[in-house]
Amino acid sequence: MSTVHGDHAAPLPTTMQAVVCHGPRDYRLEEIPVPTPGPGEVLVEVEAVGICASDLKCYHGAAKFWGDANRSPWAQTGIVPGHEFTGRVVQLDDAARAHWGIEVGHRVVAEQIVPCWDCRYCDTGSYHMCARHDMFGFRGHSGAMASYLVFPVEALVHRISADLPPAHAAFAEPLSCALHAVERAQITFADVVVVAGCGPIGLGMIAGAAAKFPAEIVALDLDDRKLDLARRTGATRTINIGSEDAVALVREMTGGYGADVYLEGTGAPAAVLQGLNLLRKLGRFVEYSVFKEDVTVDWSIISDDKELDVLGAHLGPHCWPAAIRLIESGRLPMDDICTHQLPLADFQRGLDLVASGAESIKVSLIPG
Repeated sequence: MSTVHGDHAAPLPTTMQAVVCHGPRDYRLEEIPVPTPGPGEVLVEVEAVGICASDLKCYHGAAKFWGDANRSPWAQTGIVPGHEFTGRVVQLDDAARAHWGIEVGHRVVAEQIVPCWDCRYCDTGSYHMCARHDMFGFRGHSGAMASYLVFPVEALVHRISADLPPAHAAFAEPLSCALHAVERAQITFADVVVVAGCGPIGLGMIAGAAAKFPAEIVALDLDDRKLDLARRTGATRTINIGSEDAVALVREMTGGYGADVYLEGTGAPAAVLQGLNLLRKLGRFVEYSVFKEDVTVDWSIISDDKELDVLGAHLGPHCWPAAIRLIESGRLPMDDICTHQLPLADFQRGLDLVASGAESIKVSLIPG
């Protein structure tokens, strides 16, 4: 077993600070044992962990995570949250070294899903829809709001440049998700693409859509600061939906038809109806967001009115290498996307910043 701690070989501590989920609105900073990796597993010292909108919705008790009359609870208590992370390898054995091609000291990221590799979805390449659906920070495996975490043998691990600021490297997770949504949209060169929301996911969608080089990429948001960042990320036009009529403007720019593609990344129920109204007949709607509450729309718009293709998008399967390349390329304004880096003890302030959305775009915690 190889071991490093920080920059020098040293014994690991026996305990660490960690945020522990005890249920909705009950996350606590605690001192817990440093996890011990088993055979074929990897111990990673966490450098940064992003706070995702889904972390916030889990914290607030959304039915998606904690169940309701129609679904069983999925999230687990006693788990350390955090699924957007990067860190340095500090312990691994020869089996792990051979499995992932990594060494002590390498900076790594891991995909948020920990597949079972033995269900119909895993067997057919759709590992992101794994029937068991264990995920770092939510179910089955503690996440990265801690000084250390363990990668189990089933994890999907990728190397990432050690030259990046840690918060930038941790952005590989939300960016991979955004790129998967773009892939689902099957964007063509002639398309007018509308992206709703210019937070971390929306900006990633814009960057991914720009790589497809469609005719137009229209970014929608209520915040002019985020719209400016959207233009720097690849949007060809921006609309502030607080002061402008997005439906009318998109129809005007498309000869009255409407957009070809609508990518929803806000998590706001109103954005769903907005998208249905913005799209042309035979358009494509891609839904990425996790919603805190149910969304109600007139489904006849989807069927009888427009015959739309409505597509879901979940996680970032097969998109991590592209996300890592995009971040490493320096093409994204990462310093302006990663607005806040806070110590682990300030996790509650981090959650509050994400909830507000007024000051931040991507908030990360820096353990240690």
